[in-house]
This record gives sequence, C-alpha cells and structure tokens, in this order.
Amino acid sequence: MTVSFFGVLINVGVVLAVFWLINQLLTRAVTAAANRAGVNQGQVRLIKEGIASVFVVLAVIAVVHISGLTSEFTTLTISGIAAIVLSLALQTTLSNMIAGILLLHDNTLRVKDLIEYSGTKGEVIKIGLRNTWIKTVEGNVAIISNSQIVNGPLINHSAGERLLKKL
Repeated sequence: MTVSFFGVLINVGVVLAVFWLINQLLTRAVTAAANRAGVNQGQVRLIKEGIASVFVVLAVIAVVHISGLTSEFTTLTISGIAAIVLSLALQTTLSNMIAGILLLHDNTLRVKDLIEYSGTKGEVIKIGLRNTWIKTVEGNVAIISNSQIVNGPLINHSAGERLLKKL
C-alpha cells in the first residue's frame, strides 16, 4: 500500500496538532496546580520547559515513525535512548523522591521530631518528597536532601521509643 506525500503530510500535521494541544492542556493544568500550591515562578517555568521538552521528543519520534523514515525497531531504539537520557538527568531527583517515600513509610522522621544530622541540630518542620526542612536552634532553616538523610548518620532525639518498638 503506497501512501501519497500529501497523505503523509496531513498525518504529520494532525499528529503535531494533537501533541501541541495535549502539551498546552497539560502545561496549563500543571501550571494552575503549581500556582495554587504556592510554587515560585522560576520552578513553574522549569516545569513548563520540562513538559515541553518531553512533548518535543515524543512529537519528533511520532513524526519520524509516521513519515516512514524509520522502522518500529528504530523508533523503539530512539525511545529507549531518550528514556535513558531522561532517567540519567533525573537520577538525583528520583533518588531524593524515593528516599522521601522511604522516610515517610519507615516513620523514621515526623514533623516536630528533634534530630541531629551532620552537625545540624533542630526540629523537623517539613518533610517533602525531595528534601526535609529543619529549624535549627539558632532559628535558621536547614534544607537537607532526603537521600543524604537516608544515608545517615541521623540521630532522632525524640523518637527513641517509637523507633525501638519497630525492632
């Protein structure tokens, strides 16, 4: 079955329009949610750029596939390479997020716990997926990535009995 040049051109145009529309809808939804959550504008811009980058890569892969310039195997190879590049770029962030989930799941830390980590001593005021906020004795706020906390050494002065019960 042969496909005309104009048929391919129309298919490519439709695919690009669909990707653009989905990108716009997703960007607006995420931006609105981030603004409601109080995320600063620099981070919102970074999120928008990340979403746009992902959609550009997906659109290029789709166009190459639809145009017949490549086979399914090559498309899968390009997709795999893009996934590896993305995972390497997000390695630290994903590590912190997994560590945050483990901290919350293991109940190692709770808000209002008095902890000491690497010379920083204070009260836990926020536990996020990527980092933990500690208000020091001096009144400063120390923000420590969760992967560092999980790798220790962490001293939790107020959770001794709670943590011993788990043993």
